[in-house]
Amino acid sequence: MSYRGFAAACAVIAVVTLAAAPAAAQMPRTPWGAPDLQGIWDFRTITPLERPEDLGDKAFLTVEEAAEAEAAEIQRNIDLWEAEARRTETGGNVGAYNNFWMDRGTNPVETRRTSLIIYPPNGRFPELSEVGAERAEARRAYMAEHPADSYTDRNTSDRCIVGFNAGPPITPLAYNQNMQLFQTPDLVVIYTEMVHTPRFVPLDGRAPLDPGIRLWSGDSRGRWEGNTLVVETANFNEKRQWIPLTSGGSGVTSTENMTLVERFTRLDDDTLEYTFTVTDPDTWASDWTASMPMLRTEMPLFEYACHEGNYSMEGILSGHRADERRAAEQQ
Repeated sequence: MSYRGFAAACAVIAVVTLAAAPAAAQMPRTPWGAPDLQGIWDFRTITPLERPEDLGDKAFLTVEEAAEAEAAEIQRNIDLWEAEARRTETGGNVGAYNNFWMDRGTNPVETRRTSLIIYPPNGRFPELSEVGAERAEARRAYMAEHPADSYTDRNTSDRCIVGFNAGPPITPLAYNQNMQLFQTPDLVVIYTEMVHTPRFVPLDGRAPLDPGIRLWSGDSRGRWEGNTLVVETANFNEKRQWIPLTSGGSGVTSTENMTLVERFTRLDDDTLEYTFTVTDPDTWASDWTASMPMLRTEMPLFEYACHEGNYSMEGILSGHRADERRAAEQQ
């Protein structure tokens, strides 16, 4: 996205949040004078990452529509909770966790946006770049023939290496949607509940890592722009292949050349605004930007024992070995 496009997107955010933003003198401060962003922040929301196509250019729900969406989600949870148990049929879709384990939140009223993506203006991912489209098609073709030859065919979320909502960038999805932020004068730590990934962000102006050093969560450097913490991240591991799950299209993954700019701004005692811009010309034809509020919670971060309970990987691989044996017997 061009600077002009990003500036326009930020202007929209400013208009929407201006009334809620505290005066600079009221901004909570650390003992060393920096804006105090510390605490545990809940990023659950039923606002989708991408705007539904049938909403067109409608960027915001009305107050009534937002209330209806919230009520519908509450009723959906009640209906699923009270539904009779159903036995899974052998050979069919074995399903996943039932709704008891899901924690999508209910409240879109904070912003009333129809999508978390605020740029492009249609609230949807930009078109894939030419090379990005080719990669996605190749990925779909490969996975159709080789969905689980090895654990390496599964994505990094399946393998408990990277949490599917933990980022970077942080994108709401399913459960364990909390983040704790710690500060010192020279360092910020962003610690996500899912997979318990701590991201250490130096603020002391040190140089980025050599481009040859690649990390699962990238190499981050931070700085203050007024009351906003700006975090720039690069040097992602080529095997990470971040997937914007439930959105973006089948086969679409990020590349090692993705760069990320995140902005954290405390709007009031209970609201942290999180905005991020993704740049990856090997995937998308232009940048894209998303924004959402994170709400303070007094709940602690809970244990997320992904590796210890990752029976799905065993099930996926053993299931495909059984399919292969059955196919061989039928020849």
